[in-house]
Amino acid sequence: MSLSALLSQFGDMYVRSMFNTWRMTVLCFAGAFLLGVIITVLRVCPIRPLQIFGDLYVQIFRNIPGACMLLILTSVLPRLNLMISYVGCVYVATIMIPSAFCSEHLMSGMNTINPGEIEAARALGLTFTQMTVKIIIPQAVRSTVLPMTSLLVGTMLTTALGSQVPLRPNELELTGLVRYINSRAVGGIMAFAVAAALYLATALIIGWAGAMIDRKVRILR
Repeated sequence: MSLSALLSQFGDMYVRSMFNTWRMTVLCFAGAFLLGVIITVLRVCPIRPLQIFGDLYVQIFRNIPGACMLLILTSVLPRLNLMISYVGCVYVATIMIPSAFCSEHLMSGMNTINPGEIEAARALGLTFTQMTVKIIIPQAVRSTVLPMTSLLVGTMLTTALGSQVPLRPNELELTGLVRYINSRAVGGIMAFAVAAALYLATALIIGWAGAMIDRKVRILR
């Protein structure tokens, strides 16, 4: 199928799927970031069982392939009487896996904090919660803008897990749309090329925005 024929027949679906991919990326990254912050706090808190839980969470979900995670959610959970829609399973998988990498990035960012700042905070009588909210997390985030930018791109690519479950046509993301097209027409390599171009354009925009933000918030030491 030629590019003009492909776009004339499925152009509106490409636009809708692109926005679906963007929406999934934003929501999943926001969820992964919040969960990553929570896991990171658990890993550095003074309560040993919580530290162990946080470390285990990162080690487990950092090493589970996305397809396996989605398979667990769609096949195993129903047998435990835990019913989640296919869309919900894609969102959960695309949140939990990046959240483990988010925690690792934040831990690396914490290593850039001057120990003298922590000692000064303790001398002033700040609690662990106050130090975490006012000193540790803000500086860790500012030090990891570029890794977080890469994680955002990775989250966008992870949304392609939606192609592995039967979603409704109006819920399809880009990779799922390519599968949909090739199951109903001979889209061939052109269908993949259009989706790849949209992924690439989005990744370039994210990278440009991340670099701009990093230059503004970077902590010079």
